[in-house]
Amino acid sequence: MWYVSTRGMAPRVNFEGALFSGYASDGGLFMPEMLPQLDRETLRKWSMLSYPDLVKELCALFIGPELITRDDLHDLIHRAFSRFRHQEVVHLSKLRNGLNVLELWHGVTYAFKDLSLSCTGQFLQYFLEKREKHVTVVVGTSGDTGSAAIESVQGAKNVDIIVLLPKGHCSKIQELQMTTVLKENVHVFGVEGNSDELDEPIKTVFADVGFVKKHNLMSLNSINWSRVLIQMAHHFFAYFRCAPSMDMDPLPLVEVVVPTGAAGNLAAGCIAQKMGLPISLVAAVNHNDIIHRTVQQGDFSLSKAVKPTLASAMDIQVPYNMERIFWLLSGSDSQTTRALMEQFERTQSLSLPKELHNKLSATVTSESVSDEAITQTMARCWEENQYLLCPHSAVAVSYHYQQMDRQQSSSTLRCCLAPASAAKFPEAALAAELNLEVPEEILALELKETRCTPMRRDDDWTQMLLGTIEALSGQWRGCAQDSSEQPGWR
Repeated sequence: MWYVSTRGMAPRVNFEGALFSGYASDGGLFMPEMLPQLDRETLRKWSMLSYPDLVKELCALFIGPELITRDDLHDLIHRAFSRFRHQEVVHLSKLRNGLNVLELWHGVTYAFKDLSLSCTGQFLQYFLEKREKHVTVVVGTSGDTGSAAIESVQGAKNVDIIVLLPKGHCSKIQELQMTTVLKENVHVFGVEGNSDELDEPIKTVFADVGFVKKHNLMSLNSINWSRVLIQMAHHFFAYFRCAPSMDMDPLPLVEVVVPTGAAGNLAAGCIAQKMGLPISLVAAVNHNDIIHRTVQQGDFSLSKAVKPTLASAMDIQVPYNMERIFWLLSGSDSQTTRALMEQFERTQSLSLPKELHNKLSATVTSESVSDEAITQTMARCWEENQYLLCPHSAVAVSYHYQQMDRQQSSSTLRCCLAPASAAKFPEAALAAELNLEVPEEILALELKETRCTPMRRDDDWTQMLLGTIEALSGQWRGCAQDSSEQPGWR
């Protein structure tokens, strides 16, 4: 399986190359050169698999046994999911009035990013140990990515991780999950800015190809192909758990409602659909509605500012993974994709060509949900089911309730993805006037020691980041040299 850049100017790479690169050298994102097509018989077989086994099948298709043998892949996925609290790893809750909620949050940090990052962390360490190499991972986070990335590599001897979090723009629990991990290879910075602002120094650092190569830098943000690959499993699992029968002809259609920020889950759904999975997709966003405007009007343009909402992890202006969707829907046309994305980067404004917009609106429908609708949805779901939604999950369920209320009864099979546990967002539960039982391990965070380096408004964030990377790189080289002088070092 080979991967090519959405912008068509970078050499193709295998899975290992895509995993360690993040962005392609031409600024594009990696996508499979060819998508496997799944026939009915394969879908029928997969429908009987557990979630971990489904992930293994998908990974086997997209990684290849010459890079990771089937036995090694089995062990890595098993290890990745060993700390999940639910025996199924991912669980479907079937609630009243046709509401299906796919719980993606049973990992260590109570968020869906544990699924993809726990696997990605295993893949990283597998290749690093084989190659006897070290990487420095740099992550910008709007909330959940940072803590899940930290958990996936904390204590790993071949990895240092630097996380930039937006002070005051993520929930207190999200922040504590990052700042209370005191392992030597974890380095957290609290930035006086929002998640789009803290992305700027990271983009500047990664734009220096020589620096990136010299210090073995990589990112685990949602642009990393490995994360999108694992997230494809959500859509297959949602389909198999919600479709009434795999013997129907044609196979039934299931609508998957994806609460989305950077559009990684959405891109994963589009790829699954292209592979032959009979799903339709709904992109559900909060007040920061660039994806909604793009789907509805073809208007891929920045708003004046990010508006803080109760669904804080989706407070994003630039949904990077839309580039993958544009490439996919344009028939892998890298020339068109490159021209569109370069215009967007230059002007922060883009009107999609009519043909591409038509394809997008035929593939994805969308809805933008206000904070008021989020709290109303949380309250209604509790009242009807005694089931507590996090604000991001409520964005998806709000769409379901709108459809139910419009149509009274509907034969549409629908699954709402639930990206995080309500336990992480007590502020939202309070706003919805609901009582929240917080798990002991989350309460215990308050009592732990924290470590976080401030990045203040008047600091040079790029220089701070560069200095930290150089220092870590120097330490590793020193350690490697010391080890090489020890007897028995390979």
